[in-house]
Amino acid sequence: MYVCVCHGITERQIRRAVEQGARTLGDVQMKLPVGGCCGQCEDCAREVIRDCQRAKAGASTAVAA
Repeated sequence: MYVCVCHGITERQIRRAVEQGARTLGDVQMKLPVGGCCGQCEDCAREVIRDCQRAKAGASTAVAA
């Protein structure tokens, strides 16, 4: 799914940035130009970041148990 239409940034690209260590929208923006034009995608990008972090936390908890 496209998150940032202005720059053609996909959910998959944002997830990859989070997997590589990005923790905030600002971190993702250091790697990708998401939100760098009109800003309409920022809420969606934050949601993708949160979902990815929750999935990582759930996987860590499952491994620890």
